[in-house]
Amino acid sequence: MKSVLLILFFYLSFLHTNAQNTIHTPKNKDAEAFKNVLDLKNIERNYLEMDFYFPSKTVAKAAKPSVFPKAKRAALPTNFTHNAIPYNTLKFIDSSFTQGLIWIQNDTVQYENYWRGQKQDSKHISWSMSKSYVSALFGIAMSEGSIKNINQTVDEYLPELKGSGYDGVKIKDVLQMASGIQFTENYSDPTSDINVYWSGFVSGKSQDKFAATLVNQRTPGTFHQYVSINTHVLAMLIVKATGKSLTAYLQEKIWQPIGTESDAYWLVDGEGMEMALGGLNATLRDYAKLGQLYLNKGVYNNTSVVPASWVESSTTATETHLLPGDANSVNGGTGYGYQWWIPAGTEGEYLAVGVFNQYIYVNPTTRTVIVKNSANQNYYDGSNPYRSTEAHLALFRKLAHATIEKAAVKAKP
Repeated sequence: MKSVLLILFFYLSFLHTNAQNTIHTPKNKDAEAFKNVLDLKNIERNYLEMDFYFPSKTVAKAAKPSVFPKAKRAALPTNFTHNAIPYNTLKFIDSSFTQGLIWIQNDTVQYENYWRGQKQDSKHISWSMSKSYVSALFGIAMSEGSIKNINQTVDEYLPELKGSGYDGVKIKDVLQMASGIQFTENYSDPTSDINVYWSGFVSGKSQDKFAATLVNQRTPGTFHQYVSINTHVLAMLIVKATGKSLTAYLQEKIWQPIGTESDAYWLVDGEGMEMALGGLNATLRDYAKLGQLYLNKGVYNNTSVVPASWVESSTTATETHLLPGDANSVNGGTGYGYQWWIPAGTEGEYLAVGVFNQYIYVNPTTRTVIVKNSANQNYYDGSNPYRSTEAHLALFRKLAHATIEKAAVKAKP
């Protein structure tokens, strides 16, 4: 009897693992449709159905979902200010083409709403918010001993990158977007490196092979430049070190433990490798759970999921070139940790940020988590205030302090 049960256990385990690695074929494989995925007039719909166009792997929801309680009468503040300019909150939400917004404070949903086709169970593409999930998985792999030390070099784990720009580069510098790799991340320029990468991904080419073509431009560890392929290299390291796909590792180590309410899916290339730098698709509420996990220093429902020390290191700008406004950074007034953005301020805030205005905002001081999904058709217009991360940050800060300000007003004699 024991042997029969043992065989059944291993068979079910095989089925579970195989399901995590099953590649789902897109419903529309027409080449012209691929080209239209990022057409600005189509993105409201397409960001909610990326698996219609691209192959993907499913990340199964938690066996025991965790649901945030809701406040009874919370409301958005009417206005907020950025650079001394007043904004009407609802107009800002509409003008930035918001599709979903959730505001959580003290573990309770203060506000949740959906627009432009997104619903509570819609899976919206994260774009570069995915990078913060990869960082979390990297920290877990470190804690389990699969990866020994971030001061090791990339090629120690990935000999296929010897001779590339990543040869001899420390893992830490890749985590901190200070790899020295030559790369242009201009989304509006069709000839930029990120769009050359995207064109290859759309046609099913290997992301691993693309990473191997990149060259070094600067001394690693001296200059902060955002290079999306750095995150893909981190994912290659995780897969090589753990022996598991990124999807399987996410499901086992994070998606199940944090009590997600819905399945997610991860876009993959023609080799079955996840688009680590931006291909995770999930619901608004489940994105919020990553913010809540980090707010609670890596603990969810009294279970340690990500080491607290990793959360701290990931959300702290250490080296000078990672500090907000440093001259040795191309990213202006925002600092950087391990795949998390760190704005200037005194409240310990940090953000996961995706193109077209995707955000997970965390404020430990006010115990606030905010997630915003968007399909901002004006994103390429640098002068448009409704696409600005700084303006979004001003809104998030207003929300983070709104209940505190309201309570202070009520307390006045």
